[in-house]
Amino acid sequence: MSAASDTEQRVDGLLGRLFSQRIGAMLARNTVVSCSVFGLGLILLWALVDIAHVAKVPAAGLGFLLANSLHYLLGRAWIFRGTERGVRSGYLYFLLNSGVGLLVTMGLYALLLPLTPTHYLLVRSIISLFAGLVVFVLNAAFNFRQV
Repeated sequence: MSAASDTEQRVDGLLGRLFSQRIGAMLARNTVVSCSVFGLGLILLWALVDIAHVAKVPAAGLGFLLANSLHYLLGRAWIFRGTERGVRSGYLYFLLNSGVGLLVTMGLYALLLPLTPTHYLLVRSIISLFAGLVVFVLNAAFNFRQV
């Protein structure tokens, strides 16, 4: 078997597992947690920008990191319950995966803010849909090893 077909089988296997009913249920739980902590993150972003007068992009980063720490605690207990990964190493992996999400979020946020008259909170909300899905897949596959 060639290396290319080996890689294709692994990708097909991962995609097949991602589209299973079990992963769909985890994604549904993740959506509940993500929406909740994202709402808290938006409130924090608003407070940092409009009350504390922090610049929008750094404020988005801080809000993202704080919300993701809460997301880890809720995710470990409810979304990915039964994981064998230790709490400390799981949090480290979660932060690394969140770092990928943060790079996606901050990069797209910095790119899109000057290009659109859309309110900064709406831009952040739209970006979060994509970044959140990326982080979910990374955590499901590599951190909590549920895929």
